[in-house]
Amino acid sequence: MTIKIFRNFSEIATLASAHHKNGRRLNPDDLGLIKNGSIVFDHEKILWVGEDRNIPEDFLNKGHAEIDVTGKVCLPEIVDSHTHLVFGGDRAHEYTMRLNGASYEDIAAAGGGILNSMKGTQNLTRKDLLKLGQQRVKTIHSYGVGTIEVKSGYGLSFDKEYELSHVIHDLKNIVRPEVQIINTFMAAHAVPKSFNSSYEYMKEVVLPLLDKLGEEQILDCVDIFHEENYFSHDDVVSLFERAKRWNINVKIHADEFNDNKGAILAVKHEALSADHLLRTTEDGISALANSNTVATLLPGTGLFLGKSQANARAMLNSGVKVAIASDFNPGSCHCDNLILIASIAAPIYELNQTELWCAITLNAAHAVGLKNQGAIVEGLKPRFSVFNTDSIDRITYNWGKNLAH
Repeated sequence: MTIKIFRNFSEIATLASAHHKNGRRLNPDDLGLIKNGSIVFDHEKILWVGEDRNIPEDFLNKGHAEIDVTGKVCLPEIVDSHTHLVFGGDRAHEYTMRLNGASYEDIAAAGGGILNSMKGTQNLTRKDLLKLGQQRVKTIHSYGVGTIEVKSGYGLSFDKEYELSHVIHDLKNIVRPEVQIINTFMAAHAVPKSFNSSYEYMKEVVLPLLDKLGEEQILDCVDIFHEENYFSHDDVVSLFERAKRWNINVKIHADEFNDNKGAILAVKHEALSADHLLRTTEDGISALANSNTVATLLPGTGLFLGKSQANARAMLNSGVKVAIASDFNPGSCHCDNLILIASIAAPIYELNQTELWCAITLNAAHAVGLKNQGAIVEGLKPRFSVFNTDSIDRITYNWGKNLAH
């Protein structure tokens, strides 16, 4: 068993108390800050964490690899739990249309939106898409993000969505173990115009393809865009029931443009997360607070689209587990820097420091089904994010400045 010791971090944010509280109702002190701290770990788990002067003698002078990390800080690994990073094409002109007064719905009705990205994606080969995916993962990882959820959803045909799921699977194998990829199937992202209804598209493409991929056992999660003019309550139920047959976790895009009770639907079906939630009202918040479903908020999307934000403070005060993700995609949030997005969102959402960091570490890990990471405590996986600064405060203070080691 190979043991390593990181010695003399200026600061370690363990989130031990946040972990004990299951990521809910967090106070600033729940950050679990250790100064002049060290971590002892092996390949599988954290063995000890504390002040350097208190390292147990059993770990010292045993020939273990000791790495001097003086002048750096450490946090649990940052997790981006919602991205759409495998896509082709560009939608810069749509952003200009939006600035000039067009709404997301107007752009979609004019042939833009997700269907526009479908065209750009279908024009690229599997090799092209994999290359783009690798480049984007490399960039995101450079910010200190170690786990990235990646959704399909820009193929929107049986063959192309099958290809996209395999591109993500290939990507997972290429970048592991340095980066963990969560492969999420989201063929139910939009309904191509060649189909008369969402029901027809679900019946002919989404469900049969889920069965095929389920047999191949390459998927980690299944997701669907529950919204008017996209996918209905019945579509969600049929997808979730099929996913459960294959023992695949479910997630949902919910309540983004309207309060369609998507949060309640997510809780009913024990979804890992309900994402967006810009329009979720009191009943949805209450349902989330009394469940294990994580509320994944995507503040970059609201900013990018010029829409109001989710009621994060009400969710947190009610005891909801709240995560923040980038929603990096070509149309509604073309920003891949989760720390930047979370730093900007913190004062908008009225987050304290622990709520901010927990939202992109512990709760974000839980939002993709990773219950064995997200805090620096004995027994959890040794997944860390390290930064070239002597104070955790400076990471989120310096908007857009990359301090990741």
